[in-house]
Amino acid sequence: MVVLPGLMLAMVLAMLDNMIVGTAMPRIVGELGGVEHLSWVVTAYVLGTTVSTPIWGKIGDLYGRKTIFMVSIVIFMVGSVLCGMAGSDMLGGPGNGMGELIAFRAIQGLGAGGLMVNVMAIIGDLVPPRERGQYQGITAGVMSMAMFAGPFVGGFITDNLDWRWAFYVNLPIGAVALIWLALRLKLPKLRNKVRIDWLGAALLSVSITAMVLITTWGGNQYAWGSWQILGLAAIAVVTLAIFIPVERRTAEPIMPLQLFRNRNFTLISVIGFLLGFAMFGAMNFLPLFQQTVQGASATNSGLLMLPMMGAAMVVSIFVGKAITATGKYKIYPIIGGLGMAVGVWLLSLMGVDTPSWQSGVYIAVLGVGMGFLMQTTMLIAQNSVEQRDLGVASSTSTFFRSIGGSFGVSLYGAVFNSRFQSGMSDLLGPEAAEKMAKGGGRMDPAAIAAMPSALRTGLLESLAHAISTVFFWAIPFALLVPVLALFIKEIPLRGGPVAASADEQETVKPAAG
Repeated sequence: MVVLPGLMLAMVLAMLDNMIVGTAMPRIVGELGGVEHLSWVVTAYVLGTTVSTPIWGKIGDLYGRKTIFMVSIVIFMVGSVLCGMAGSDMLGGPGNGMGELIAFRAIQGLGAGGLMVNVMAIIGDLVPPRERGQYQGITAGVMSMAMFAGPFVGGFITDNLDWRWAFYVNLPIGAVALIWLALRLKLPKLRNKVRIDWLGAALLSVSITAMVLITTWGGNQYAWGSWQILGLAAIAVVTLAIFIPVERRTAEPIMPLQLFRNRNFTLISVIGFLLGFAMFGAMNFLPLFQQTVQGASATNSGLLMLPMMGAAMVVSIFVGKAITATGKYKIYPIIGGLGMAVGVWLLSLMGVDTPSWQSGVYIAVLGVGMGFLMQTTMLIAQNSVEQRDLGVASSTSTFFRSIGGSFGVSLYGAVFNSRFQSGMSDLLGPEAAEKMAKGGGRMDPAAIAAMPSALRTGLLESLAHAISTVFFWAIPFALLVPVLALFIKEIPLRGGPVAASADEQETVKPAAG
């Protein structure tokens, strides 16, 4: 409990940033220009985070987590400062401001990759598995509050301060977290002479980069059958094929493949992928439905997400305490998967006449399912490995969830565009419908309100049908979660101390490679 505030502050850094920056993006584009490169501001950050996540986890296992964690916070803060300076006179003016911002967001993402992973791994170091659930439940609650508060903080900064403070606001939070952790966090200092698997890290990074670019560009910037997408797919497959034998021969692989021989670890990794696929992919379309079909403002759209965040927070805390009290955990991913499937099924029933209160109930059901799954998956992953592989287990769990979300957004985007274009072709003709479908996720509610009544009605019906189809497609992926969870073997959660005390730090020896 003494260390927890510093860990939570570091986690808030990662969760708040994307929410705040997303709200400030219109103002940023207005000053820096380069709207055609807008998507790269997000893609660069996602790339940096996804590529670095497995590396941070392994380095922490080899050399001790405290210093590595603090380094990741510093990198994130440096990236935040540079992002805030993008396009300023100190860096040559706004001429290449958007290019600078994209590069600096990648640096920020590299630091962010170590934040969430190390928070979970440090909790695993300090807390025995039997008691770990209640602390991870607290982290899930903080995550939910940060996701809810982000749009409001971003809106306040955008309306009352310069957009650069969307990045500078990270500095005081990061500074307090660094000082707190430096003074309070006591972990063993490992002196492991094993070299880092740089070849494996490079191959995995190239493969991840290719996969993220496929999900970002496929069906949007390039056709799925274009040479660019097919070339990226070939790069991803080839580098992954080389990566596997390299990892088998390396003394300390960046992602130990033997972990996947553990049934629970493999199952929970696949469940994490499906969780990201069904949850993050489908959630991407909720604000679009609320702001266009239901006519909510951007701020009110954030408020309408409160039932989901609140339900997830309450359930996560309850589940964490229940796991600590009983030591049982297998039932929760089963219940969570079923709850998530029911939630996306209810969301697939929404139409143009669905009131906000009703969609709020549906969203809350989805939040209940998320609450049973969010931290339970991490707990099972950590409990499936030895203490020396805790960082790798945490990073792998996070990695599969992120990759699942990327693929989910891509697939659901293709489904949305197809259904929306089909609905609009009857109103506008095929060519005009195709142009509007490609801009569907960026429709301005004010422009929709100014349309002639007949056109607006047809547009909203097409939008509602396309979005409900997206949620319908998420149902089978959500149903796979409880099916896979049935095969999880409930291994008793260990109790007792985990990390060495401060007095024992200097005598602790790392496990043999």
